Amino acid sequence: MILPDVRDPRLVTIRRGGLLSDADHQLLALWAARCAEHVLHLFEAEEPTDTRPRDAIDAARAWARGEMTMMDARACGGHAMGAARPLRGAARFAAYAAGQAACVGHVAEHDLGAAAYAIKATRAAHPNEVNAGRLERDWQRDHLDEPIRALVLEDQARRNAICWSVFED
Repeated sequence: MILPDVRDPRLVTIRRGGLLSDADHQLLALWAARCAEHVLHLFEAEEPTDTRPRDAIDAARAWARGEMTMMDARACGGHAMGAARPLRGAARFAAYAAGQAACVGHVAEHDLGAAAYAIKATRAAHPNEVNAGRLERDWQRDHLDEPIRALVLEDQARRNAICWSVFED
């Protein structure tokens, strides 16, 4: 579970009564896509002919550019999660990261789902490297756009416990 019981109005779009601008919503989707793409090779190494997770990442970006509807991007996210279900380990988590990224247009808070699953994928791919998850988290943070940086870091602290504690320092 990555979504909180109580929504942060900063992560709810203005048109739905929150404070999140369209521009920042798009930046969250693009960041989530970067996080998912960073670990996509873990899925593609196991399932090289299944394009659903890559399609989901592309959909997140297309939605952010205004080239795809939210519903179509979200559907691509569901297909990526379908690709994840029969798998185990790093490949599964990488596909889930892609699915979460495609759903950011629907619910902005899926951004942390993409990031958290990418960290879980990295940990699963490198079980003997105690710092693998922290290094992935730090890479993600290094790739945050400045306008959303504080928002994401505060949200990571707020939702860390429901995101498998992958964001803790």
